Amino acid sequence: MKPINVGLLGIGTVGGGTWTVLKRNEEEITRRAGRPIRISHVADRNLELARSVTGGNAKVTDDAYAVVADPEVDIVVELIGGYTVAKDLVLKAIENGKHVVTANKALLAVHGNEIFAAAQKKGVMVAFEAAVAGGIPIIKALREGLSANRIQWLAGIINGTTNFILSEMRDKGLAFADVLAEAQRLGYAEADPTFDIEGVDAAHKATIMSAIAFGIPMQFDKAHIEGISKLDAADIKYAEELGYRIKLLGIAKRRANGVELRVHPTLIPSKRLIANVEGAMNAVLVWGDAVGATLYYGKGAGAEPTASAVIADLVDVTRLHTADPLNRVPHLAFQPDQMSDLAILPMAEVETAYYLRLTAADKPGVLADITRILADRAISIDAMLQKEPAEGQSQTDVVILTHVAKEKDVDAAIARIESLDSISGKVTRIRMEELNG
Repeated sequence: MKPINVGLLGIGTVGGGTWTVLKRNEEEITRRAGRPIRISHVADRNLELARSVTGGNAKVTDDAYAVVADPEVDIVVELIGGYTVAKDLVLKAIENGKHVVTANKALLAVHGNEIFAAAQKKGVMVAFEAAVAGGIPIIKALREGLSANRIQWLAGIINGTTNFILSEMRDKGLAFADVLAEAQRLGYAEADPTFDIEGVDAAHKATIMSAIAFGIPMQFDKAHIEGISKLDAADIKYAEELGYRIKLLGIAKRRANGVELRVHPTLIPSKRLIANVEGAMNAVLVWGDAVGATLYYGKGAGAEPTASAVIADLVDVTRLHTADPLNRVPHLAFQPDQMSDLAILPMAEVETAYYLRLTAADKPGVLADITRILADRAISIDAMLQKEPAEGQSQTDVVILTHVAKEKDVDAAIARIESLDSISGKVTRIRMEELNG
């Protein structure tokens, strides 16, 4: 049977992994897809690298537009990243009637609505399993495996760099800056780690998952994003004492009046499976009304884990290549004319529990003042930890865990607590999730 021809844009880490796995498992993949899948045209600025990887078994160019214009190419795989050139290339490929497979979470989170609309109009597929959580098939689970469910919420450790840093901070009691430097030395963190440590990468992925889970458009600009760069080692230690671990989570929750979409450090009970995901691993917990909790765990990055997801998409597209476009799985799981207009809720309306750490004067009446302020905003206390002041010190750390409260009420209470003469500096606030349904 005639092979499906693939045009590969970028043959770096993931592109090279895709070439390697496709060659190594060629027979198995052909048996699954029903016809051979071969990379026939490769574009990369490093021609020497491209020739070295392909070994003369594909056309090689440094002009990506030549690949998307190649009449022999059936599917374009976009692995160059970024928002600008990648967007132009993807839209051009769609315009030329080619299916697209991409690992570009930033592109989809920001421009996905436009890209999916163009693909729908042209009758081609855009597949993106590799855009979220590397080799973990979370997109397929949300789009297909859980399609009987009304998904209530999902929460994911979806950035390996930050999870590695938090694991090391907890295990070794080190400061954030020290662990970041170590992560960069080991290759877990980029030279410029901003997208990872400030939560942007996780927010791209959470945006994509929320759209599929709830049948809403991509709304990255509405996501609340908070990273781990300001996290103090003391809070990781106190969390551990109280039976919790801190993870950077991407969270999406369906509420009656909208959707919560947020990325931030989060206290999770240490007995939860997801709290024990360590190092650079990823995990996503999804709660559906019929199935309950399901957990997806594995490598969230790397050449071959991500290539696994890219090739799974190539197999899917190959199987459905000749299918009626109306009978394919919709890009965002729901039929395009059945998308919901549920709004993304402002952070002030989010409801969760909170960890509050404050530096208070060690004298009578201070805790009474704090609990009165919390009570005035209907915030009830679940647990409290007060440390003995160091010798010769008149101030000490007080840690409070609250029951579920509204963010705007907690904001107001924190402002009042910080204005007390007995409180020194800012109150540290970290959100908490039980993740038990």
